[in-house]
Amino acid sequence: MGAKEVKNMAAVVSPDMHYDTEDAEGRKNLKALKKILKEHGIKEGLKIAEEEEIPISPKPVSSFTMTFDSQQAQLEPIYYWLLDFIQDGGWKTEKITDNFMASPGSGQFQEMGLRATRLQEEGLKILGGMNQIVKSVLNLIYDLKEFEMRLAHYDDAASEDKKTKENGLLALKQVWLDNVDLKRGRGAIHQMAAELGFTTIREVFMMANSTDDLEKMNSEDEKEGGSGLINDQVKRILIPRIDEFLKWIKYSERELRKRFKIETSYLKSQVETIKLYSQWMKPYLKSAQALQQKGFEKSAALVNAFSTSMFELTIMGTQPAKVPSNFNYKLKRGYNSVIVIGFTYRGHVSQRVTQKGDYGYAMGGRVDMTFDAYALNDEELVLLKKKLDEEDVGDTLQFSGDIAAEALDDLKEDLDYFLKSDEEKEEIDKKEKKKKKTSEDINPFSALFSMFTGSGKKKKKKDKKEIADFEDIAPDNFVEKTVRANAAESAADGLYLVYDIYKKAHGMASSPENFENMNPAAAKEPDVKFKDIFKSKFEKIK
Repeated sequence: MGAKEVKNMAAVVSPDMHYDTEDAEGRKNLKALKKILKEHGIKEGLKIAEEEEIPISPKPVSSFTMTFDSQQAQLEPIYYWLLDFIQDGGWKTEKITDNFMASPGSGQFQEMGLRATRLQEEGLKILGGMNQIVKSVLNLIYDLKEFEMRLAHYDDAASEDKKTKENGLLALKQVWLDNVDLKRGRGAIHQMAAELGFTTIREVFMMANSTDDLEKMNSEDEKEGGSGLINDQVKRILIPRIDEFLKWIKYSERELRKRFKIETSYLKSQVETIKLYSQWMKPYLKSAQALQQKGFEKSAALVNAFSTSMFELTIMGTQPAKVPSNFNYKLKRGYNSVIVIGFTYRGHVSQRVTQKGDYGYAMGGRVDMTFDAYALNDEELVLLKKKLDEEDVGDTLQFSGDIAAEALDDLKEDLDYFLKSDEEKEEIDKKEKKKKKTSEDINPFSALFSMFTGSGKKKKKKDKKEIADFEDIAPDNFVEKTVRANAAESAADGLYLVYDIYKKAHGMASSPENFENMNPAAAKEPDVKFKDIFKSKFEKIK
C-alpha cells in the first residue's frame, strides 16, 4: 500500500472531485463505477469494477513527480527534510505507508532477520509467562466462587430467620458428612447407616442442632418435649458428632474467610502482573512486526543474489479549509486541503569498514517521489483512512496492542466483583436500585409537570452517522462546493510550494513562476482560477 493506492482510494471515496472526467469515456466510466459502489460498497465494488474492466482513473488536484539517481543519495535525509518542512508549514502529518525489503543475499537482510528473531524470542518468552498467570487467574476465580457459595451457607446458618437458618445448617451438615465425617471409614455416619443397621442415624443427625435436641429425641416424657425417636446407643454416638460439628462450623468459617481474603489479594496481584507482562511484551512483538519485510515481493528490481534494499514511504499532510467571509454559513462537516508525498527508494547496500574497525553499511541509489494534492471533507478523509487500514490488515496480520485487556475482557465482571471493596459494591448497588426506580416511574403527571418546570432531562443529541461506505457520504451543497474549491486551491498551492522549495534548496532547476502547477484550462486562460475550474467540473458531472 503506497501513494498509488492512496490515489485510487481518493478517486473512489470522492469520485466527483478526484476521478478523471476530462472526456466522455471518463464520465461514462465514472457513472458505471458510482453505480457499482452504491450497490456493493467499496470493497466488493472495486473487485466487480476490475472484473468488468472499469478503470480507476484518479486525478489529483495537482501532481508532480521527481526522480534522481545517485550513489550518494539516501532516503533518510530526503524524507526528514520534507517531513520537517511540511510540519513547519502548519500541516498535520501522519505516515500512511512504511514498507521495506532487502534481497536475501544482502547483509541488511541478515541483520534485520537477526533483530526480528531476537525480538520474537523475548516477546514469546514473556507471553508464555503471562499465559501461565492467566490460567492461575482462572483457577483463582473458580476457587473464589466456590468459597463464596460455602460462605453463603455460613451466613444463612447465622441468620435470625428460622427457615433461612435451618437451610444453612442442613447445607453445612451435608458438607461436614461428605468431607469431614466420611474420613472415619466404617465409623462414619453414612457407613453406619448403610452397613451397620443404624437406619435412622443420618436423619437424626440432620434434625438435631444441639445435644439438647438429642436428649429430647431420646426422652419419652411428652411433657418435657420428648419423642422417643432414638435409643441410648444412637444418642451416645451422635452427642460427640454434634459437638464436633458445631465446633467445625466456627473454625472452618474463620479459616475459609481468611483464605477468601488471601486469595482475593493474590488475584489482584496476578491481574496487575498480567498488565505488567503485557507492557513488557508489547514493544518486543510490535517491533518484530514492524521489521517484517513486505511491499516488494514481485518487484523485478529485487534480485536474490544482489545486495539491494528497497523502501516505500508515504506521508499525508492535512489542513482545514475555512468558509469564505462572504458566506454566513456554518459547515456541518469540515473540508481539508490534503497533500500526499510518496517515496520509493531502491538502494545498493555495500558493507564497509571504518578506521576504527567498525562495520557499517553505505547506501546509494534511486529515489522516485510523487507529490499529489486533494480536497476532501471530513467524511471522505475518515473513509479513506479506514479503507487504507483495511487494505493493510489484508496484507498482513496486525499486532494487537493490548493483550492484557483482551485476556481479561471476558473475566471483567468476575474481576470487578471480587476486587471491589464492600463499600464500592454497596455504592454500585445503590446506583442500580436508584436507576431501576427511575426507570419504573411511569407517572404521566410527573412527566407533564417537568415540561413546565424545566426539570425534565434534555434530549440527547443524535449520534453522528457512522461513515462505513461510499453511499453514506452526502453530496456537496453550493457552499460546500465553494469551500472544497478553496481547499483544492490551497492544497495545490501548498504542494507546489513544497515541491519548488525542495528543488531550490537542493540546487535543482526551478521555474520563477507557478506555470508547472497550472491546470490545462488555466494555462489557456491565465485569469481563470482554480475554484472556477472545479465548479465547471461539477457541472460536467451533473
